[in-house]
Amino acid sequence: MAEQTQTCIVLNDVTVVSQDIEPCGDPRICLVGSLADDAETVEAAKKFNVPVVTSETGEEYVSDSAFCTYFVLSDFESPVFEELDKAGVRLLGKPALIELSGNGVLTYTRRPVFCHVMKDAILVFTGFRKKNEVCRLLKLVHYMGGSVKNEIIDTVTHLLAYSSTGEKYQYANTFNIPIMSEDWVHAAWAHRDEVGARATTDTMAKYKLKVFQNLRIVLVGFQEEDQSQMEDLVTQNGGFNTTLEDQQATHVVLEDQTVTEKPPDCPPKAHVVKAEWFWTSIQMEAPPSETLHLFEELNASMLSPRQMFSSPSTPGSRSRRRKRLRETVQHLAQDDSSSALPSAPASKRRSSAGDLAFLSADGSFLDDTASTPNRLAPPSGRSFSELDGSEQIPLSPPPVDLRQLSARQRVFHELVKTECNYVSILDAIEKVIKVPLENNSQSGGPMLDSQELRYIFGNLPPIHTVHTRMRDDLLHLAHNWTPDASIGEIILKYSTELEKAYPPFINFFENMKEMLQKISSERPRFHAFLKIAQNKPECGRQSLQELLIRPVQRLPSMSLLIGDILKHTEKTSPDHVALEQALDKIKSVMTFINDDKRKTEAKLKLFEIHNDIEMCPPNLVASHRMHMSKVDVTELSDSCSGRGDTLTLFLFNDVLEICKKKSKYNSIKSPSRANLHALKSIKTYKHLEMMNLAHIKRIVDIRETEDCHNVFALIIRSNQELKERLFTFTLIQDDITKSTFLKTLCRTVANIACRNDVENFLVSMDPHHLDIETSDVSLTNALSKALKFATRTGRKVSRAFSFNKSPSKLKRAVSTVMSPFGTLPQQSSMRGATSVNNLADLSLSGTPPTGGFAHPMATPTSRRRTLKNAH
Repeated sequence: MAEQTQTCIVLNDVTVVSQDIEPCGDPRICLVGSLADDAETVEAAKKFNVPVVTSETGEEYVSDSAFCTYFVLSDFESPVFEELDKAGVRLLGKPALIELSGNGVLTYTRRPVFCHVMKDAILVFTGFRKKNEVCRLLKLVHYMGGSVKNEIIDTVTHLLAYSSTGEKYQYANTFNIPIMSEDWVHAAWAHRDEVGARATTDTMAKYKLKVFQNLRIVLVGFQEEDQSQMEDLVTQNGGFNTTLEDQQATHVVLEDQTVTEKPPDCPPKAHVVKAEWFWTSIQMEAPPSETLHLFEELNASMLSPRQMFSSPSTPGSRSRRRKRLRETVQHLAQDDSSSALPSAPASKRRSSAGDLAFLSADGSFLDDTASTPNRLAPPSGRSFSELDGSEQIPLSPPPVDLRQLSARQRVFHELVKTECNYVSILDAIEKVIKVPLENNSQSGGPMLDSQELRYIFGNLPPIHTVHTRMRDDLLHLAHNWTPDASIGEIILKYSTELEKAYPPFINFFENMKEMLQKISSERPRFHAFLKIAQNKPECGRQSLQELLIRPVQRLPSMSLLIGDILKHTEKTSPDHVALEQALDKIKSVMTFINDDKRKTEAKLKLFEIHNDIEMCPPNLVASHRMHMSKVDVTELSDSCSGRGDTLTLFLFNDVLEICKKKSKYNSIKSPSRANLHALKSIKTYKHLEMMNLAHIKRIVDIRETEDCHNVFALIIRSNQELKERLFTFTLIQDDITKSTFLKTLCRTVANIACRNDVENFLVSMDPHHLDIETSDVSLTNALSKALKFATRTGRKVSRAFSFNKSPSKLKRAVSTVMSPFGTLPQQSSMRGATSVNNLADLSLSGTPPTGGFAHPMATPTSRRRTLKNAH
């Protein structure tokens, strides 16, 4: 639409501004209809010092060319207006006349102007498809004194958009041009009778285009909780949730961390984007360009290590399979390794390219520095805090071969690694979350005020500072290790600062967490910001709450490592006393953890679990320990109790308690002689092993096959061990899925190791990679069901025929089990019983043992006779 030039003329001392209209006769005002009797309108008309006439319809003044007549109406939606508009006369509304009377200047155009609600507003339309809607909006803008352009130029003040997409939308969003919805025009028209009303006031800002206005969005691959939350956000922000079958869908949002391939049935015109596009849209209150967040399918070279296992090849000999298993387990135990895992079994050659990838410089598979950067060590004898900017500071431990280290040095190496990981997490909180939130130039305004920022992050800087300095000194000692090096002195050096830094954070941690949850639920922009930060590599896909809990867990982790170092330090060493003092200092800070109801309840839960486990270690109950999860499993390896045994795993925040389920028939005494108090005190579980989570080097998710279901494995190696152990289990309960338990286990292990790459702890493998026979799994599952079916009779008879009993005790045991009266005549000797080969099979089959044992329950007739005689 071409611009109209303005011409200013003076007619009879009245200034008239004309836009592309030739000057005509003297100006005159005609009040049409009821306005002839409206005192306010008559008074305003007189201010222009021009003739004022009245008329019911104004038709008699249309053809009078002697005057330039301005027709003033009370309504632009009446038949009178339509007739005058067709005649091409100048039309004004009552509000426009009153506002013009203030300056005594008559402004007229070729278009009718009812009011000046949109005065000086220059709009561009985009996204509208229905012609009648566009025409209606165009007329309303003109009636309110606004103008419309075809393209966005420098003078454009607003963009009127149908949906949150398109080039004009992105341009306006980039250059901060207000993007309004069509409701804005209708709301402004509703104020047309108000003199002085404007559509550009702050009260009209609520009619800005919503984030997902009229977008049809498909969400794919998200967890149920995230899916529900995102669907609500779509609806609240003007969008529509739809499915892949909807050919009108505009966007398909994929969870790119779990979905690796684009769905084959995507709508043809839909933008396929990553989840980051969704959360960035919420945070910025406007969708960014889809080209910045397009979903790209991963090819084979881009897959993560846990996705790179190919199909099995021809199996080799048993010795080669054992060798491959040992090498695979050793490689999985390298918790710092980021190299690709083997995609196929080793070839027949003695050394292959794949094997060489795992070897260290000296040919060892135990090299613990596969991903350690090659950095210069600081000058000997100098603290890192004394180095200037010109000297390079190593940010990781030196390359080591665990087999060449002493037990004391191996634990110290673990302490240095976890300290480096912990400081990197604090760095991520500072740089990725805290600093951007403190930036006052955020799009859409600050998400948190200064008080909220101080409440959430205010107690973290002292912890960050002291651990950064401690990490530097520990790294200096690691790069300049000597047998008489004092680890305890470094801990003692910062113990006072630790005592001052931690209590304020820990004491208010629960309140801070509740406040963080409340703000996140109430402010979508802040929640979206946290989601975006969570997906950044520095945060390792962990939420802010998960990152902020690390300071609570760090001191218990340090105390365990310092305790291990102390165990491997000679009492004659000068460092022994320093380590004891350092350990006491760390434990004194940890006492501040037990200050609220939640931890009290957690301790009660610990006592409950402890009291239900036979021979449970007393140190299971600790002030810092919290129960995380519990699962029932069947062991497929021989590392704990034995293949086929039913075990229970209690997961805590720092240890994994492995127990064996006990039989509820704990005593073979008859009920008449049972001690009721003793029955009440029978414990459900028997302790097998309490495993430190720091010793779990890798968690393996065994892929589902036809015969292998719910199987997973743990690769274990403690700081004192040079050989890895393999634990294999199958999950047997229905109330918790394998993926849920493994996710919880991975995050807990990562927390205790102070690492932010949670996904690297979990790898997916086929059963043959760890030499798991699927037939054994099926057999174990079948035996498990059979044993459950025959538990009552089988366990009674098996206990009765136990070879650990003396003949006299065995007779009494059989008497108790088999006789309803608790007595049984001695009818034969025990020689026949000792000839039975498989007593478990015997008890299951129901066949009486050779040797003359008479089973009263097996002969109903004799039993009835006995009862009759008794009566």
